[in-house]
Amino acid sequence: MSNYDEVKRNIMRNTISNYVRTFVGMFVGLITFRLIYQSLTKEEFGFWSLLWSVFGYGVLLDFGFGFAAQKRVAELSVKQDWAQLSRVLSTIIFFYVGVAVIIGITVLAGSHTIISWFHVSSGNSTAFRHLLVVFFIGIGLAFPMGIIPEILRGQQRIRLANYIITCFLVLRLAFIWAAVHWHWGFMSIMLIALAFSLLPDLVALPLALKRMPEVRITPWLFSRSAVTETATFSFFAYLTTATNIVLGKSDQLVLSATLGVTAIALYQAGSKVAEVFRDFSKQMQDTIAPAAAHLHASGDHQALRDLLVRTTRWAMIIATPLYLLSAFYLTELLKLLTGDSVIGHETWLVGQILLFWYYAGIPTHSVIQRIYMMTGHERKLTRFGIAEAVLNLGLSIALVLIFKNVACVAIGTLVPTLYIGWVHLWPWLARDLEMTRWQLIKKTILPVWIACAPVFALLLASLWIPHLRFENSLVTVLTHGPVVGALAVFSLWCFVLSDSERATLSRKIPLLRRHHQIAALPDAEPI
Repeated sequence: MSNYDEVKRNIMRNTISNYVRTFVGMFVGLITFRLIYQSLTKEEFGFWSLLWSVFGYGVLLDFGFGFAAQKRVAELSVKQDWAQLSRVLSTIIFFYVGVAVIIGITVLAGSHTIISWFHVSSGNSTAFRHLLVVFFIGIGLAFPMGIIPEILRGQQRIRLANYIITCFLVLRLAFIWAAVHWHWGFMSIMLIALAFSLLPDLVALPLALKRMPEVRITPWLFSRSAVTETATFSFFAYLTTATNIVLGKSDQLVLSATLGVTAIALYQAGSKVAEVFRDFSKQMQDTIAPAAAHLHASGDHQALRDLLVRTTRWAMIIATPLYLLSAFYLTELLKLLTGDSVIGHETWLVGQILLFWYYAGIPTHSVIQRIYMMTGHERKLTRFGIAEAVLNLGLSIALVLIFKNVACVAIGTLVPTLYIGWVHLWPWLARDLEMTRWQLIKKTILPVWIACAPVFALLLASLWIPHLRFENSLVTVLTHGPVVGALAVFSLWCFVLSDSERATLSRKIPLLRRHHQIAALPDAEPI
């Protein structure tokens, strides 16, 4: 088996594991949310949500080194330069240890002041201050260990990290249920959540190092030159992360500053379906960055070009039917997510714009960014990212000030993505692949849309024939979804996939494996 064949196998396995983790994570997250919401007081739940939202912004303290570790593991493993990899990983990990110590000391010294900022009641002030200290100590311990999943990603063993995380997600749910059922208290729930943030990394550590026994992690290998060398790439990775945060999080800030916090509620309700669509449509793309770094280090440029075309095409195959279903059943999906019996037009419009934003960015951003970031194009990619973020912020502010409408912020997000994507990134990709822009569209996008034409027609029929839709949103989604999904799978299977792809999937999917084996048998002799 060739090196590229192995890379493709890893991408498929890792993608499947991403979907398993996503499904389990959503299920566990919903139940955990309900358990904690019902067991804590309003103030306790608000403090819990605040702390974990701060944890979400902790990605900015990564400084791009996590992405750099993923890249360097992939590259140096190919070259088998274990001494350099030891220096790089030791430097990154103990740099994180230093950052964690600084954060811990700062929180310990200023815990009284920090708690006063949150305006908690006097009765909870002491308990919440203890929780704050425990939370940041736990995060400080977990922060350096967060590099372990990046090592597994660099080794193209994302599936191993996913399955470990999935197991601990289920265990965390069991322990939180026990804490709620037996009334162990807020501190116990926090300790359980923190412990299960750390345990997957501890389990993954020996498994990651076992694949590269020559690598040593020790503070004595900390190297200033390694910091400088790694920081060059990390700086651009960090800017990319920061611009993505601007693209994804700035809308709420713009709305609160211009229309008030009540406008955020309308926006958030409309954005939820789009966010779920994003999570379901990006799982394959999340597996290709280390594969690209591996192929780039191997010097296999033809395989890299094939990877760009193949993953763009497959991203569209996965996302297009999901987008059509989400767009046509947006009202029903919003009712299910929000619990509201009536969905306002503005909320619906925000949902449609953001759905299209995520979908339009799949061919022009989703694949290109991940592969080009790992193959020496990080500077140019970062320039485009900053330009898009600036245009996004400026256009959103201008439109909302002029029209005083929540949907204007979503439009301000969509337009820069379309401009940067189709005017700059798509032509860049076509040139690298030695194709015209239209040839690349015919190779990756057009066949998928032609195959989905029957799906589009069926969805239009569901709008025009009133009795095809039910008053109950859940009934509508559960009855229409499988029918439309089955038609999409059939059309894509027959008209988009190649014979080799159908054969590969038949061997991988248990339901199709038996049919494939029967079809492969020689015809029986007549009796």
